[in-house]
Amino acid sequence: MKDIHVVTDFPRKVREIENLWIPMPDGVKLAARIWVPEDAEADPVPAILEYLPYRKRDETAERDALTHPYFAGHGYAGVRVDMRGTGDSEGVCKGEYLKQEQDDCLAVIEWLAKQPWCSGAVGMIGISWGGFNGLQVAARRPPALKTVISLCSTDDRYNDDIHYLGGAQMCDNLDWGTTAWAVAMTPPDPLIVGDRWRQLWEGRLNGNGIWMQEWFEHQRRDEFYKHGSICEGYSDVEIPVYLVGGWADSYPNPIFRMLERLPGIRKGLIGPWGHKYPHFAMPGPRIGFLKECLRWWDQYLKGIDTGISQEPMLRAWMQDPCPPAAIYDERPGRWVAEPSWPGPGVGQRSLALSPGRLAEGASSDDVLTICSPLTAGLSSGAWCAFGVVPTLPVDQRMEAGNALVFETTPLEETVEILGFPELEVKLASDKPVALISATLSLVLEDGAASRVSYGILNLTHRHDDLELQPMQPGNPETVRFKLRCCGQRFEKGQRIRLAIATGHWPIVFPGPEKATLSIHCAGSRLILPVRKPQPLDATLAAFEGPESATPMAQEVIKAGEPFRREVTTNQVTGEATYTVVSDGGTVRHPHTGITVSARQTDVFVVLPDDPNSARGTVTWENSYGRGDWDVRVTVSATVRALRDVWRMETHLVARAGDDVVVDREDVTDFPRDLN
Repeated sequence: MKDIHVVTDFPRKVREIENLWIPMPDGVKLAARIWVPEDAEADPVPAILEYLPYRKRDETAERDALTHPYFAGHGYAGVRVDMRGTGDSEGVCKGEYLKQEQDDCLAVIEWLAKQPWCSGAVGMIGISWGGFNGLQVAARRPPALKTVISLCSTDDRYNDDIHYLGGAQMCDNLDWGTTAWAVAMTPPDPLIVGDRWRQLWEGRLNGNGIWMQEWFEHQRRDEFYKHGSICEGYSDVEIPVYLVGGWADSYPNPIFRMLERLPGIRKGLIGPWGHKYPHFAMPGPRIGFLKECLRWWDQYLKGIDTGISQEPMLRAWMQDPCPPAAIYDERPGRWVAEPSWPGPGVGQRSLALSPGRLAEGASSDDVLTICSPLTAGLSSGAWCAFGVVPTLPVDQRMEAGNALVFETTPLEETVEILGFPELEVKLASDKPVALISATLSLVLEDGAASRVSYGILNLTHRHDDLELQPMQPGNPETVRFKLRCCGQRFEKGQRIRLAIATGHWPIVFPGPEKATLSIHCAGSRLILPVRKPQPLDATLAAFEGPESATPMAQEVIKAGEPFRREVTTNQVTGEATYTVVSDGGTVRHPHTGITVSARQTDVFVVLPDDPNSARGTVTWENSYGRGDWDVRVTVSATVRALRDVWRMETHLVARAGDDVVVDREDVTDFPRDLN
């Protein structure tokens, strides 16, 4: 791994316990892999649990090898557990973040606390799914769980996850939904479960289901999404929580909300990173994150005063201006800090809208109209960027003809913002269902526009995400909504740009009809969270360099196709096709002998003037093998944005050698619910 110092000489020698089963109250057994100090039974240690639906024998094996032996070498037990119905665990998994998932985790924590090598104290760590369930389990208050480190996660499953963005149907609802379906259909390893592997696998193929069908059934913020959203009861999370994320990732927003509203000890860290652990994330700079974890674990699992409890509540990377690019090795900037959130150093600056201009002072009386082509937004990149492939937003100048653009004059002084920009806008729609998209950019001296933030609102959600209200055509209303949080420096001489459009493809699907918005400049403003430099910034100690345990080697059997993201346009019809191909090739994991291949293809298509032409197709082709064991799984899902329904077409083919185990197709319509 680039720039990571590999540690081989730990304070405590480590042994690994693999092929371990943890019993659940109903008799189902979960598969675990544990690293502990060799002398842990004589000198028990706290356990650090990472609890995931991803396969510990291959999918996360390389990442696990970097992390959990490192913790064990420093006096902890690193624990990786496959959730029920996934990886090598028994049972079925019928969805994400279910009560069953939490109940199982409570049983795992209780089991860990009773082991002779465990001190009785447990912490949880995880990124994305593992970050979500760490917070959700903390809200259940198991006695042995003392603290959580949660990365790239959320407190609100409806408003800040892959399903709906401002009430608009996200394309990631299909993208991640198909990915999760592919994960749920994979087989256990015969070396772990023996001859039962086929029975267990068929149980998954026929019992795990297609989770995203529920996501399309529930289009409002109802009880389905309230479950697992800790924002429904922040006071339930009483233990210390360390919240970590990145500006290039899709989940920085919840960090600010949780810092403001959680009742107990909490700390936030936001770097420039994508959806990865910060010791190997891009864009850099990468940090010694595992060392930072040890400081947190020592403080709240061992009672050792590491000084971390006296440090600022929030530490964030203030990004310097740089040209737009789909991928960066590093983002220039500096670390800043706030003692609490909202930070005392952050205030508000309002910029009024007038034709082509943003400025402090009074708005104009102009009324401007916008009806964007449905291809607006193609410069946006991925909603969830991993940073290691080119999926970040590119030059926003290409969107100028798709939006109403408002710009400041060249700034007379440096401006830094930290937190949530907001747009307050008086508008009318000619359709009952309409979207508004707002993109905030930094305009460099050469005219290039780097995206800083963006926000989307389905206007039927302007008051509430459950009790929706269609727009009254032609009736102006004032709405206010937050853009994604950010930390950005604008230099003197540069400009701030706001672009307002009626769509954002392929981040969200278009509404059922093409709508025109009338923007009333009078009463409309952009509100920026302007931050003044604080003396606290100069007191921050530098992070140490990244380090890890020894990476686990894997043998490349067949190289994959280079990552590809492209947009093509039919010169006759104007139809835009957005294609992403991610091909991991074929690799063998020497420690298990498993050979794995994985290839994902995304294709999203729309005509510029027909919202009911919008469709996406996501396909996963996975294979697993060792000797005579040969399993292949292909899943494909298409969603069509028809006027009255979301039409979902799915196809699953599972093979064991030459035997077709399952070949199942389905077409299901979900009535559109004001989106």
